[in-house]
Amino acid sequence: MSSASTSRAMLKTLSVVKKVKMGKRVEKILKDKGGSTSAQDNGDDDPNKTPEPYICTGIFEADFTEFCRRNLLKDNEIPAVVIRPKPPCAQAPPDNKSKDSKDSNASKDPTPDEGVDAANQEEAPPKTYVTKDKYAYFRPVVQVEMENEDKPTTVTEIYIRGWKVDSLMVGIFKQCWPIIEKLSVVNLWNVNLSEDVVKEFASFLPQCQNLKTLVIDGTWCPEEPWSLLIGEDSLLTSLSLRNNGITDKGAVMIGKALSTVKSSNKNLVSLNLSGNKITDVGAVAIANGLRMNRVLLSLSLANNNVSDEGAKKLGEVLSRFPLTHEEVVERRKLLSEKGSPDQGLLKSPPPSRRDRDRPGSVRSSSHMDKTDKKRDKSSKKKDAKKDKDDTTKGKKEDKWKKGGGSRTSLVGAVSQPTANASFVADTMSTKTSKGKKTSSKDKRVPESDSPEILEAINPLLEQVESMDNQLWIPGNRCLINLNLSRNKITDTGMKGLLLAVQYQITLLNLAPSPAMKGILRMSLTGNDVKKTDETYVKLQEVLLARDPYYKPPEKGGGDNQSLAG
Repeated sequence: MSSASTSRAMLKTLSVVKKVKMGKRVEKILKDKGGSTSAQDNGDDDPNKTPEPYICTGIFEADFTEFCRRNLLKDNEIPAVVIRPKPPCAQAPPDNKSKDSKDSNASKDPTPDEGVDAANQEEAPPKTYVTKDKYAYFRPVVQVEMENEDKPTTVTEIYIRGWKVDSLMVGIFKQCWPIIEKLSVVNLWNVNLSEDVVKEFASFLPQCQNLKTLVIDGTWCPEEPWSLLIGEDSLLTSLSLRNNGITDKGAVMIGKALSTVKSSNKNLVSLNLSGNKITDVGAVAIANGLRMNRVLLSLSLANNNVSDEGAKKLGEVLSRFPLTHEEVVERRKLLSEKGSPDQGLLKSPPPSRRDRDRPGSVRSSSHMDKTDKKRDKSSKKKDAKKDKDDTTKGKKEDKWKKGGGSRTSLVGAVSQPTANASFVADTMSTKTSKGKKTSSKDKRVPESDSPEILEAINPLLEQVESMDNQLWIPGNRCLINLNLSRNKITDTGMKGLLLAVQYQITLLNLAPSPAMKGILRMSLTGNDVKKTDETYVKLQEVLLARDPYYKPPEKGGGDNQSLAG
């Protein structure tokens, strides 16, 4: 009896130990998810007690649902987080390794599997649609895309379609989105945003370090505060505002956000404003925003109300334009802060002239004696080095003559940007150092100097040309894609655009390898001009030669095809 009682006691203790271990595991899991059992029990017991602050886990679905519940939303009112549906893709070709393995298995087992063949024959073709329950299609959902569906922390894109995003919901997004490390795209369509909601978006979107693309299409906002999304703190590289009913009021603010005399957006690369209500006033404002902006590469004003005045202004900004009084004042300030580029080239005045300019000073006789002794010693050394200097000078002059350069050409090269000046200085030092020949490795520009070539130069510091008592500078040559299709531009506006493209081509021919290529693609279809118009045809021919995606037909291609046939 004693042995039986002891065995029962041991079993009881083992069961208690197991329960304790399981309890610890559950508590640990709950702690990892952001809560504890004791805290939840206390919160359930006391409804008036404020809940503990929630720590985001980086899992968007869990964080979003928890914040919705903390904002007193019912379970049926919380939008579901689902994976974005994708169209069915074609079946992948069979792998050769799997084929070989199947063939080897078939050779080992001669009896064919008739059931599998029948299932393959009866397989239905893929569908292009997905059926859902009644009214499930109209319930608000948040669609996401992930790098790896097995890892919920790898959300890269978020899509919201057809339901209003109010201040409560944007406050929840403000807490969830900055924690998602790989979030790079946010796409909103028909979400009915208010001015306060847009301001809230603009306040926390810079906290999402990897968020580069923002799409807000089909969303009307009477106040049109879209320029807040591309402020100085914005990290967005692509912004789409299609079909938002943007008028000249919003376009003027967007133009100021692109650039002013003292500030400029430094990250936005693509801006899509197609399908709005922008007229010439808005187009002129956006063109003024391109005067000092050297980052934007693609601009779309398709399907608006832009006519000849807006097209002329865009052509002027793309070719060259005179500086305003405010820009001239700012240019002088920048030059005074930076220093004149020719300041380093000015030679110092001779000693006699310096003595004339300086006020007279009386020196002591002891000081004069010391200086005389030093001069005597230094003069002896200088006389000994004269012969060596003469020989080295002769060698240097021969080298420069052989190279085809001159000292005047070097002065002109130094007046260029700092990157070119550093390159010339490096080549001079390699040629003249100790009279030795240098290898090709030594002549290369150091890697540390290469980023200076890629730095954007302030347009106000570019070379100016004085005409008609005005200072003219080259226009914007960073913009490579301009879409003006389906507007109201006539042949008059086409002439202004043609002159701009021709001017950019002449600048390209003068520079051997320019960093800014200018307009490469321009869409002009659907405007108030005939396709047979001379200016329109010439502009299309010039643009076709610059289009990087255009491939000219191969000569003799038809003969080869006929022979092959």
